[in-house]
Amino acid sequence: LLTVDFSFVPGFGPFGEHAVNASWIAVQELEKLGLRGGVDLHVYEVPVEYQAVQRLIPALWKKHSPQLVVHVGVSGMATTVTLEKCGHNVGYKGLDNCRFCPGSQCCIEGGPECIDSIIDMDAVCRRVSALGLDVAVTISKDAGRYLCDFTYYTSLYQSCGRSAFVHVPPLGKPYSAEQLGRALQAIIEEMLNVMEHPEDKINCQHEH
Repeated sequence: LLTVDFSFVPGFGPFGEHAVNASWIAVQELEKLGLRGGVDLHVYEVPVEYQAVQRLIPALWKKHSPQLVVHVGVSGMATTVTLEKCGHNVGYKGLDNCRFCPGSQCCIEGGPECIDSIIDMDAVCRRVSALGLDVAVTISKDAGRYLCDFTYYTSLYQSCGRSAFVHVPPLGKPYSAEQLGRALQAIIEEMLNVMEHPEDKINCQHEH
């Protein structure tokens, strides 16, 4: 049994064509709704900047020592709420809001190519879908090799896999802020349930 003391949920700030970032709006809706009793929820807005992520994510883990971190980002290509299974270390060529890109094009030099979340995303997807929400939830193994993927990998590396990432579509395409907030609430509560009562034995391991 894994007791979850609290989680914190970072959403991203504006970037590119996303003058209003649906992920941060959705996280603010989640904050209004709250989570089940006994879960202390902290939310943060993360700048769309590689160097800020490299400073902020380890600092937040050190400050809070949470049992779970759920990152939320927007994807212009998404039409569903998407649970990301893993983060990737290399392939970061896109410039951030500061027109910066890591020279090494990787998150952690010498780190494994891919790190899986310890959370069984397939189980979470099944459980949330069974709730009958008016939001479709799907699974992905590719978070996009931009700040979302970069942040996810950084957090997974820091936490030995005790992180998750949820991609949401832009507002109104097709879901409202309220729908996304309710979906995040359901997803995170099911993630906590899966951590406490896994369907299969979950091992924390880095995949090469």
